Amino acid sequence: MREKVTLNLKEQKRLLVLNEVSAGRMTGQEAADVLGVSLRHTRRLLAAYRREGATVLAHGNRGKVSHLRTPEAVEEEIVALARGEYHDYNNCHFAEELAERHGIMVSNATVRRIRQRHGLPSPRKRRAPRHRRRRERYPQAGMLLQVDGSQHDWLEGRGPWLTLHAAIDDATNEVPWALFRATEDATGYALLIHRISQTHGLPLALYADRHTIFQNPKEATIEEQLAGLEPRSQLGQLLHRLDIQLIGARSPQAKGRVERLFGTLQDRLVKELRRAGATNLEEANAALHNYLPRFNKRFSKPPAQSGTAYRPPLSRAEANAQVCFTYWRTVTKDHTISLFGHDLNLPPIPVRLNLAGRRIQLRHRMDGRLAVLYKQQLLGLLQPTQLGPPRLEQFVPAAKHLASRLPAVQVPSPPPANGANVKAARESPKPDYNHPWRRQGRAAYRRRQQQKELNEDHG
Repeated sequence: MREKVTLNLKEQKRLLVLNEVSAGRMTGQEAADVLGVSLRHTRRLLAAYRREGATVLAHGNRGKVSHLRTPEAVEEEIVALARGEYHDYNNCHFAEELAERHGIMVSNATVRRIRQRHGLPSPRKRRAPRHRRRRERYPQAGMLLQVDGSQHDWLEGRGPWLTLHAAIDDATNEVPWALFRATEDATGYALLIHRISQTHGLPLALYADRHTIFQNPKEATIEEQLAGLEPRSQLGQLLHRLDIQLIGARSPQAKGRVERLFGTLQDRLVKELRRAGATNLEEANAALHNYLPRFNKRFSKPPAQSGTAYRPPLSRAEANAQVCFTYWRTVTKDHTISLFGHDLNLPPIPVRLNLAGRRIQLRHRMDGRLAVLYKQQLLGLLQPTQLGPPRLEQFVPAAKHLASRLPAVQVPSPPPANGANVKAARESPKPDYNHPWRRQGRAAYRRRQQQKELNEDHG
């Protein structure tokens, strides 16, 4: 015998219809049409109603505890963890940690209900997303990487503030590599490319903001304009040399994928660093690299097209040779060069070659070594311990070194005074295009031309 229960509106409607059928004022088919059930089910309801009364119309599980309900012991454990170690975890992250570290398999909704029931709401509020026009993802992995740096208190006061340099694939949400640096600098992005070129390969394009690390804010000089060259930062020259297209974003929302990545990492990675007890840059990088495979397994997704657009991965030697910063220096008479305030001796040269006064190329590699080249020929490697790894202040290219790489451009010179001087000038040797006399003469000629134009305007 069932206990007395209160019928809801649907069940009260069934009771009225069954009473009409019992009184003979409605047929079984009419009752089935009104109730929206079959005639056979209507007859079953009528038979049960006549046998047990109106309580049979209520659902049999009403008032009973569901067998799918979370056991009280498990709920108490979840509440204890939510008040202790995981007090600042959001619901989704908390549910993942419960399954991975404690073997408690509950859904995000169950975690949310339990926390709300005990007055423990999620510490991270979700704002209603603003409507934006969605940009379609690139179809293949390696076609576009979004890169950026995030300065944050990653160590939660246990150490200095650090800057996370990270890249995320636009097609798969995979983070191919990331690393911590003391500040956002060109070395961090170069090390990022150096590592990705070995593990995945060189991508086709990078999407970044318009920071001066990526783009040189200076205007092009006259020599650059005549040669059709754009002023590039050291990192911009590196990407151009590696044939990686640099796309500049005009707003943070344009590179929203990497911005959302930092939002997620500032919530989850901070807790991983806390669990690892990281207090300095080295420990933070070790914990980060242990966490990246788990992060990619959780958040990456398959691309729209199979295959990869990454170019073939480079060996370590190839990456060291190609991912570097380039400088031009003049060799002194004692076969030394000056770099960043240090006087360095050139490596032993196997052939008799006097480089005094010659322009040589220095390639500062990511491992701190200097490759010395003359006319694209490698003379040797230097490992100056006093220099160490590249620094941010070392990446400002000197404009005076750019002229040595420009093709010769014929600039008209002022007409000679008489024919004798013309003949003497033809017989005398012509100085080099970049000779100081030539540069001074061109500058004086431009000043005279500008003054002439001003006089004509005022005349």
